[in-house]
Amino acid sequence: MAAAAAAAVGGQQPSQPELPASGLALDKAATAAHLKAALSRPDNRAGAEELQALLERVLSAERPLAAAAGGEEAAAAGGGGGPGAAEEEALEWCKCLLAGGGGYDEFCAAVRAYDPAALCGLVWTANFVAYRCRTCGISPCMSLCAECFHQGDHTGHDFNMFRSQAGGACDCGDSNVMRESGFCKRHQIKSSSNIPCVPKDLLMMSEFVLPRFIFCLIQYLREGYNEPAADMPSEKDLNKVLQLLEPQISFLEDLTKMGGAMRSVLTQVLTNQQNYKDLTSGHGENACAKKSHEKYLIALKSSGLTYPEDKLVYGIQEPSAGTSTLAVQGFAGAAGTLGQVDSSDEDDQDGSQGLGKRKRVKLSSGTKDQSIMDVLKHKSFLEELLFWTIKYEFPQKMVTFLLNMLPDQEYKVAFTKTFVQHYAFIMKTLKKSHESDTMSNRIVHISVQLFSNEELARQVTEECQLLDIMVTVLLYMMESCLIKSELQDEENSLHVVVNCGEALLKNNTYWPLVSDFINILSHQSVAKRFLEDHGLLVTWMNFVSFFQGMNLNKRELNEHVEFESQTYYAAFAAELEACAQPMWGLLSHCKVRETQEYTRNVVRYCLEALQDWFDAINFVDEPAPNQVTFHLPLHRYYAMFLSKAVKCQELDLDSVLPDQEMLMKLMIHPLQIQASLAEIHSNMWVRNGLQIKGQAMTYVQSHFCNSMIDPDIYLLQVCASRLDPDYFISSVFERFKVVDLLTMASQHQNTVLDAEHERSMLEGALTFLVILLSLRLHLGMSDDEILRAEMVAQLCMNDRTHSSLLDLIPENPNPKSGIIPGSYSFESVLSAVADFKAPVFEPGGSMQQGMYTPKAEVWDQEFDPVMVILRTVYRRDVQSAMDRYTAFLKQSGKFPGNPWPPYKKRTSLHPSYKGLMRLLHCKTLHIVLFTLLYKILMDHQNLSEHVLCMVLYLIELGLENSAEEESDEEASVSGPERCHDSWFPGSNLVSNMRHFINYVRVRVPETAPEVKRDSSASTSSDSLGSSQTSRRPKVLQRENSGTAQVFSLVAERRKKFQEIINRSSSEANQVVRPKTSHKWSAPGSAPQLTTAILEIKESILSLLIKLHHKLSGKQNSYYPPWLDDMEILIQPEIPKYSHGDGITAVERILLKAALQSRMNKRIIEEICRKVTPPVPPKKITAAEKKTLDKEERRQKARERQQKLLAEFASRQKSFMETAMDVDSPENDIPMEITTAEPQVSEAVYDCVICGQSGPSSEDRPTGLVVLLQASSVLGQCRDNVEPKKLPITEEEQIYPWDTCAAVHDVRLSLLQRYFKDSSCLLAVSIGWEGGVYVQTCGHTLHIDCHKSYMESLRNDQVLQGFSVDKGEFTCPLCRQFANSVLPCYPGSNVENNLWQRPSNRSIQDLIKEVEELQGRPGAFPVSISSETNLSKEMESVMKDIKNTTQKKYRDYSKTPGSPDNDFLFMYSVARTNLELELIHRGGNLCSGGASTAGKRSCLNQLFHVLALHMRLYSIDSEYNPWRKLTQLEEMNSLLGNEEQQPEVPILYHDVTSLLLIQILMMPQPLHKDHFTCIVKVLFTLLYTQALAALSVKCSEEDRSAWKHVGALKKNMCDAEKSYEVLLSFVISELSKGKLYHEEGTQECAMVSPTAWSPESMEKYLQDFCLPFLRITSLLQHHLFGEDLPSCQEEEEFSVLASCLGLLPTFYQTEHPFISASCLDWPVPAFDIITQWCFEIKSFTERHAEQGKALLIQESRWKLPHLLQLPENYNTIFQYYHRKTCSVCTKVPKDPAVCLVCGTFVCLKGLCCKQQSYCECVLHSQNCGAGTGIFLLINASVIIIIRGHRFCLWGSVYLDAHGEEDRDLRRGKPLYICKERYKVLEQQWISHTFDHINKRWGPHYNGL
Repeated sequence: MAAAAAAAVGGQQPSQPELPASGLALDKAATAAHLKAALSRPDNRAGAEELQALLERVLSAERPLAAAAGGEEAAAAGGGGGPGAAEEEALEWCKCLLAGGGGYDEFCAAVRAYDPAALCGLVWTANFVAYRCRTCGISPCMSLCAECFHQGDHTGHDFNMFRSQAGGACDCGDSNVMRESGFCKRHQIKSSSNIPCVPKDLLMMSEFVLPRFIFCLIQYLREGYNEPAADMPSEKDLNKVLQLLEPQISFLEDLTKMGGAMRSVLTQVLTNQQNYKDLTSGHGENACAKKSHEKYLIALKSSGLTYPEDKLVYGIQEPSAGTSTLAVQGFAGAAGTLGQVDSSDEDDQDGSQGLGKRKRVKLSSGTKDQSIMDVLKHKSFLEELLFWTIKYEFPQKMVTFLLNMLPDQEYKVAFTKTFVQHYAFIMKTLKKSHESDTMSNRIVHISVQLFSNEELARQVTEECQLLDIMVTVLLYMMESCLIKSELQDEENSLHVVVNCGEALLKNNTYWPLVSDFINILSHQSVAKRFLEDHGLLVTWMNFVSFFQGMNLNKRELNEHVEFESQTYYAAFAAELEACAQPMWGLLSHCKVRETQEYTRNVVRYCLEALQDWFDAINFVDEPAPNQVTFHLPLHRYYAMFLSKAVKCQELDLDSVLPDQEMLMKLMIHPLQIQASLAEIHSNMWVRNGLQIKGQAMTYVQSHFCNSMIDPDIYLLQVCASRLDPDYFISSVFERFKVVDLLTMASQHQNTVLDAEHERSMLEGALTFLVILLSLRLHLGMSDDEILRAEMVAQLCMNDRTHSSLLDLIPENPNPKSGIIPGSYSFESVLSAVADFKAPVFEPGGSMQQGMYTPKAEVWDQEFDPVMVILRTVYRRDVQSAMDRYTAFLKQSGKFPGNPWPPYKKRTSLHPSYKGLMRLLHCKTLHIVLFTLLYKILMDHQNLSEHVLCMVLYLIELGLENSAEEESDEEASVSGPERCHDSWFPGSNLVSNMRHFINYVRVRVPETAPEVKRDSSASTSSDSLGSSQTSRRPKVLQRENSGTAQVFSLVAERRKKFQEIINRSSSEANQVVRPKTSHKWSAPGSAPQLTTAILEIKESILSLLIKLHHKLSGKQNSYYPPWLDDMEILIQPEIPKYSHGDGITAVERILLKAALQSRMNKRIIEEICRKVTPPVPPKKITAAEKKTLDKEERRQKARERQQKLLAEFASRQKSFMETAMDVDSPENDIPMEITTAEPQVSEAVYDCVICGQSGPSSEDRPTGLVVLLQASSVLGQCRDNVEPKKLPITEEEQIYPWDTCAAVHDVRLSLLQRYFKDSSCLLAVSIGWEGGVYVQTCGHTLHIDCHKSYMESLRNDQVLQGFSVDKGEFTCPLCRQFANSVLPCYPGSNVENNLWQRPSNRSIQDLIKEVEELQGRPGAFPVSISSETNLSKEMESVMKDIKNTTQKKYRDYSKTPGSPDNDFLFMYSVARTNLELELIHRGGNLCSGGASTAGKRSCLNQLFHVLALHMRLYSIDSEYNPWRKLTQLEEMNSLLGNEEQQPEVPILYHDVTSLLLIQILMMPQPLHKDHFTCIVKVLFTLLYTQALAALSVKCSEEDRSAWKHVGALKKNMCDAEKSYEVLLSFVISELSKGKLYHEEGTQECAMVSPTAWSPESMEKYLQDFCLPFLRITSLLQHHLFGEDLPSCQEEEEFSVLASCLGLLPTFYQTEHPFISASCLDWPVPAFDIITQWCFEIKSFTERHAEQGKALLIQESRWKLPHLLQLPENYNTIFQYYHRKTCSVCTKVPKDPAVCLVCGTFVCLKGLCCKQQSYCECVLHSQNCGAGTGIFLLINASVIIIIRGHRFCLWGSVYLDAHGEEDRDLRRGKPLYICKERYKVLEQQWISHTFDHINKRWGPHYNGL
């Protein structure tokens, strides 16, 4: 078949065939059917030619890019507008032809039926959400699409969700990459067996049509490509071509999705070489094809690639026409010169960046294998397609198409080989690309699919030299940015390093290639090949050496560096990614004994590379001063392979170690880094800027430490264990520049170090030795022990969250190493060493995460300061760990004082490293320890407790690790070498401890005290020097005075080095360098040195005992414990771990010394018997002085603090009460605002700005700091208890019909339809949505002070998140957010007390008084006419209140701007604040007392302001509802005239609104009697409403029964107080109208199924009236300052009623309480009820339905709640993150959902912007009147919008370890944290977002 197709295609005719004209017009389907039939015949030559001709015409490449002939711009434009249509046409033809005349969709379905869907293979691009399950993955790169993941079973697995960065493909069904247990249901069945065979004719047409189609595509790509001109990048042009090709590529992509059958056809087409050769070679007469071939050759050439001569290649090619052996193609070692093109290019590019004097180095190009770099020969469509894909810089569509084909196994292999063949070309393109980031992602998107598969990687490695190609390409890539190394010998250095300033390194351009390399090295079979191939290893070491010594730092000695380069980021990243990670990859395959050979290979070539490096930089024995590089990858390779060899492969260490000379060289640079770390921390590099600190921190940071500092320390440990210990120790002190300090004289000169750095450098040197000697990471610890030690160190510094712990524990960077984060060992170790502290929630709202804290026994036995010091990035962490340790010891009572870092016994050393302990038993170290002990005892300067601690630690280590016998092996060694004999006889610490040293000769400056005295007098002299022993006159003469004081250490070390070199090389004389004196001290500038002899007469033991006396501050404080108890020596109980301070440390050491030798024991006893010499006169040591100073300073500070606190105490207290939402008893309410004491005549206020106190007056009013905010919280109340759930499926929807706001809206609009507008606006309250809530922090200020405060804020440039122009500020005292000031009314609440005495006036009199008072216009103590400051302020605050909410929430009247609107708005403000306070109290008043809400409330002041303004609008006396409530009128006046709309019947009025209107219309302050009177009158109305509503709810039978019962009792004495009588009367009155007539179906809804019993009726009536009673009681509490009683819920009604004075006081509650007993009718009940019912009757005659609806008021609202969220976050995420927005119908980039109403919005989406408001801001205004609470779906975080500001609130979803996962970075499963959600809801309800959340910023309407 394929051959036939090829033949057909090959028979290309030069001229267009003569098809009849009608043929063109023929129906496409018919043509297709005809051709298919023709081709199905056995002899199909004619059909093939006909099809050929048709395709030639349809797919002509000339038409779409016709203009390309002109070349330049036109090509890109695609030749004007024509081609679009032509291409559509071409695609239509192709679809028809493929389907062979049938319908294309049916064809697709037919092909799909034959899909053996064993693999998923879904390809995705960046930002797609996918899953990775480590439990199921074989390759670390394994990933699954969401669908396969959820259909598989991964319960209990270690998985996470992630956002793809580069794109990827689903591996479900691929058993090479993941375990079969993880496959999803669809891909579990290996279905290929039972799929029927594909019928031959189904895909026949495809095999003919597709080759032409793909060739056409390739021609387009050839035509469209123009080499980027030198002056301008041509991405634009390329993108245009790609846009034109979009439909074609999409068509191919759709074909791949048809399943396996179609994919295999495509594979045939793409890989068939004959087809390719025939179509594309450019032979034949077709001009177009020729031209296209030329373009292709030009493109090849310009890419620096040679195209092998045709004849030659075809010659080779013949034998292998069908197969695709790339070995022949790609590596036909064709002659071709190295593409000089791009190298010269690059020089030009960077010429502009002129890198100063650092010239770029070019290596000779001979090193490269040219066939790899420069030869490309394409032999199939697939190969050329990939070529163009690279040329066009990996367009996403092409990448997706190429990847979609991968499930086809044959294609996979062919494509992988092609990819490898183009590898060098990919690298070149990547280097030149301007969009290298995008391109890198696309490359990795492809390569990760190919190289993660071990079988495939192995095959390509064997057949295509994959490893050679990769290493060569990497080498070539780095060679373009080499510069000469300046390390060591600047002039003559031959070493080259990469330049970290180059774009290649700065932008990480190399990472795709490196990550591929790491990926293939993770396969054992590939890594083995690499480790066996010596040539490759040499090349690789060559590559690694480019990084050796890069980014060299030179210490600035004079002035601060001008420009801080940040190249160190690039350097560390490069070493980690390009050197360390491949190293870890290789190491992971060297785990067993059989792999010894590999290690030997690596070590061998590594040492060779190191030797070359030392030669190249001209290194002899001294490192150049003031230089450091942190990058020594060769050293680290060597170290890590050594470690592996000993640990896992049982190799003999000495067999892989070099000679002594090499070891000496090896140790220099790592040691230099350790010394430089100490210098950097001592601020000696401060002139190099902050970046040098950054490097020091990165070097030890958790992601780098095990590839950097750990190998360095290990290498030094290896060197120390093999080199002469005296040499090593002296090198250390010389490197740390503290040799001159180690003298016994009291003064010395340090030629290389400033005095202020000496102490910290000495501490650094000793700390380094301690780490070197006690660290066992590579010296014998098992992996689990290491993990445990790391974890303990991190937890001791601070409590950690689970994720930060995962991040901080240096995991083995190679994913296959076994210690995966979250793996079994990690969790088990964590649970062994730490306790989980669940997150707690403070009322202040600070969100905590779940933390792990060390268990007590960890502090007790495992805290290891050495490990902590090694792992701390910030020095303060060491202190933090010590503080926590101290706190633990105090708490557990183990040690009361100030403990020293504990001494911890180490795990035993691996036998190979035993030599390390010789460091502790060498004379040099003993001299240093002796000298330091002496200096500390004599109080010389520059020594700290830290130094002493380290000295004792080293002595103790020495005793722990001493040789068994006390013989002195080295005594026999004679000759001048033994320079220290005069100090110590042998080298064993145990015996040297007791050796007494009598005299020491020191060199001291002439000014030193030792010189002036007689030498014999210097016994206890307070002085010291540099210990030159009496044996060394030669040295003194030989060296000049500048170095003479250095005590023999250095000379000794140099001599040893020289000897070793002489031994190893005969040309020693050339190597020896002339000894130069230190460059940096000019000889002779130092004062003259002179020799003095000190009498010492001490041994280490005697010094220790004296030290004990000194530390304890008592003479003779040490008493050997064994004198009392001999047991101690026989069975010593020395714990592995010891707490304590210096004194206990000394005692421990002396005990150990005595245990190890009887001599020591005797000598200790002797010393203790002698009378201790007097301690030097200066009693106070520096350390003690420091602590004394500290104490004194602390004392002073404390006193100062006391004073300040006293001043602030009163204010502080009031601030704390109000700001921190803490419940406190009533009496603590600040500033007597709400509580009043009768004896005070006038309220006094403190101004928090000027500090004066006084009353508020009209001229200088005082005001409360208040925050006004619009709120829709009330409107969110619903009538059912269950909160609504957030919808998580399409079926679930939330409808806002049942919210309080909606119900009130409906009611108002219903009233406005039938009744007079002005009266409607008095019958209800508004403010359920957008009501204004006023809250205060309780602080007051003068209003004029406030104005000047605002001025100062306005001028202050630093504004913190609030807008002064909008009147916002923070309270000057408590910093709470506020935006207005509420004036306090002059006089005080105290006046009320005069009015509170109960009077005996009758209710009728009171009613009259109320009416008169209401009629008096503006009867207000402050007359409005005279404009006072107070009245102005009241007006301005009223304006503020109005402006707080939007116009739509204020204007409900039909006539805009009518005064009724304002009137309604004002009393509704009071209503809103009362209702909200009720909600804050939990919806009832059972708790009584003052609540937190009560403290924030300022209703009293608010009432005054509202009342003042309400009085401006006097209600016409005829309309005053008060009349209707208290007077009977004649019936005819009730009928009114018919024309105009009637007033709202009084029974439809909202009683609470009436109450507020009545009270605000009264002159203030109000009489208590009047208040009670109004309440009583209104209660009668309320009760009647309740009865009417009840009557509507009853069924007809119930009604007639009740009517009957009541009628019988009507004549009883208190009939007016019996609900049965009243109910029956209401029923009879209302039944006169048509109210009950329209009984019917809809009635059933209202009827409750059970009949009404008297109890249920009583309950209904009480529930109906309760809300009114609650609001009224609150109002009474605020106006008259009366306490609210607390009670049980059952008795709330009766308690409130009696509190309000509705219940007669003598009322006894023996028989069951009846609500009707509270009634007190002002006029005969039945008359007034008749009058009220009459109004309704006349209305219901016309509108019975509405009349009924208005009677039933829903008064029992439940508390508002946010939506209920699902348990698992994934349910929200999966539904919403792909959901389309209902406004713009796109899937939002940042979807969010409102937690109040469930609306789905686009955060920041420009698509849904309206009038410059983005959707979230808009929604926050509509849904919450300016407050919005949104859950950001992609981040799991909640954001709060409040007005013009927003803040990130945090997350209410936490993972299993109690942590947030912002932005879902970790992708672990998240679960709802109910406590957090409650806190959020609480803040929403209590309106405290502004106070509790601190980080606000403006959103500029852009959210």
